[in-house]
Amino acid sequence: MSYRLTAITREEHLAFVTARSSVSHMQVPSWGEVKPDWQAESLGWFDEGGRLVGVGLVLLRPLPKLKRYLAYLPEGPVIDWAAADVERWLRPMLAYLKRRGAFTVKMGPPVVVRRWSAEAVKAAIADPQARRLRDVEATSQEPSAFDLADRLRRMGWQRTEPGSEDGFAAGQPRYVFQVPFAGRSLEDIHRGLNQQWRRNIKKAEKAGVKVVQGGYEDLPAFHGLYAETAERDRFIPRPPAYFQRMWTALRAEDTDRMRLYLAHHEGDVLAAATLLTVGDHVWYSYGASTGRKREVQPNNAIQWRMMCDAHELGAAVYDFRGITDTLDESNHLLGLLRFKSGSGGHAVEHLGEWDYPLNKVLHKALGLYMARR
Repeated sequence: MSYRLTAITREEHLAFVTARSSVSHMQVPSWGEVKPDWQAESLGWFDEGGRLVGVGLVLLRPLPKLKRYLAYLPEGPVIDWAAADVERWLRPMLAYLKRRGAFTVKMGPPVVVRRWSAEAVKAAIADPQARRLRDVEATSQEPSAFDLADRLRRMGWQRTEPGSEDGFAAGQPRYVFQVPFAGRSLEDIHRGLNQQWRRNIKKAEKAGVKVVQGGYEDLPAFHGLYAETAERDRFIPRPPAYFQRMWTALRAEDTDRMRLYLAHHEGDVLAAATLLTVGDHVWYSYGASTGRKREVQPNNAIQWRMMCDAHELGAAVYDFRGITDTLDESNHLLGLLRFKSGSGGHAVEHLGEWDYPLNKVLHKALGLYMARR
């Protein structure tokens, strides 16, 4: 017997995720407003008693000139992934989205597969034989996640493999870096930072770096630094309107959903970052910095201020988001892994993103189009 699935209101959706301790910021109703090129819809799973037991934010991207859609549930849906009968949850979702005109369904189960401690990451980076994090023995792993992957394959789901050598997929990152906060004092979290981080935080303080919370009017200053960062780190930046939509949509839902921080030094804004919060999970979302005055360590200063504020908010997890899977010294993203691992947390591998082709011809055409991009 499958659950009954239907479209639900934003209010029902928000009430459900608000009652949960940890849900991705990409599975709250307001995230649909951040993505204007997609149609957003809230889905609800109901048990036999008519009780709402699961939700999902699905984004529908139309194909040009066709009423067919790519249906995408980023870092979702919010269901019981540990259930022995996960098919009961996924079959009605596929049937509903097929009726909606979807030719492919893409989802990202928020399920952890393996974890590597900061010490294990450091050792892996130092090991000349280690090429990728996935090839290094994990500090811990979740056998149930491997079982879930097997069940998804048997159902016909296909895992989306990263499209480039740096380990970042086209969708959401499969590997992230997180610092556990639950049950820890701020002093304990500070002791968990490596020596370089602690030294840099103290250096920024002595140099007079001031980290403040910004408002909507500070988004242009953030974006100027972000564009400079994009050029330096070789990625395509999002336009200013994207961050304006994020600010307006997310904060209308909850004023703590998104915060902006800026690091000032003698009249200059040297670094800026956005912080997102849902329940007891806090994400460092976007970061930006200038190449000037790096010696005053604004990046460590801004991270420590955000970590302090996250702790004050009652965070159980401080999430640095994506990291590279590669351990290659020549890869420019390795520096980002080094920086994040200095926070004393752990690298986390999720189950990744999975596709279900409802129309194999259109699904294959989409794959060829994405490969060309």
